[in-house]
Amino acid sequence: MAHRILHLSDTHVSRTGPDEDGVDAVSALERILHDARHVPDLDLVLVTGDIADDGSYEGCVAVREMVGAYAAERGVPHVYTTGNHDDRAAFTRALGSGHLDDGGRDVGRLAGGSAGKRAAVSDVGGLRVITLDSLVPGSVHGELDGGQVAWLRGQLATPAPYGSVVALHHPPLHVDWAPFMRNDGLRDRNLLADAVAGTDVRAVLCGHFHLQLSGTMNGVPVWTTPGVVTRNDRTCPPDRIRGVLGAGATVVDLGGPFSPVFLTLHARDPRAGEQVYLVDAVSWDDVDED
Repeated sequence: MAHRILHLSDTHVSRTGPDEDGVDAVSALERILHDARHVPDLDLVLVTGDIADDGSYEGCVAVREMVGAYAAERGVPHVYTTGNHDDRAAFTRALGSGHLDDGGRDVGRLAGGSAGKRAAVSDVGGLRVITLDSLVPGSVHGELDGGQVAWLRGQLATPAPYGSVVALHHPPLHVDWAPFMRNDGLRDRNLLADAVAGTDVRAVLCGHFHLQLSGTMNGVPVWTTPGVVTRNDRTCPPDRIRGVLGAGATVVDLGGPFSPVFLTLHARDPRAGEQVYLVDAVSWDDVDED
């Protein structure tokens, strides 16, 4: 049986709408959802973190309402993970476990003993959807504690009818010539790699870097979807980060002849590619264009 996921990430909506760089985050999300309206036969909408740019409850609710309306029209669930910009208390208040059905009801089963972390699991037509909480408050990078990894291993000990997907904000892969990826991604990636090796995990789905990036981890495909609020333009020097306008998303196909397949969508934005910021990749201070 095939499953199709619309994978979004990094919506960065604040209580006032724009993100900290002044980008209209609400319009960016509305644009990509509108332009993804013709994607057929979806089974799930997934948003992998940085729901609220300011960590606010109001930002989480705004995203839940927009994504939830899109999902409800298609009769499919919508699932969320925490990101480094998110606040667990606000996320929990707005999104519960992060696993919502097409009517907005919380259907996720939280990891036991998670101390408030939003690691959870739900079933989507025989596909097991597992979300992990890699948020380290006050930090850009992500981590997974031993309790989450042990819980993940327990979930994966028994195969699901149509396999599993694991979703988290921080990618467990990077490219060496972009040092910020190595520093700001998932720190304890080997724990995750060992946990999914030899299991029924069809893909690990992430966000955070605001760009599309693929690789494998112990033979398991890993995909990082582009950001909604901005895109990371890697034509800049390796020690810099250039953010440009242009919302993106991914259609993930599982179970077909080429599974998994990752198709990137770009919103039809007349300002796409317009620079929002150019910063030093370590200090995040503004720098001049070379």
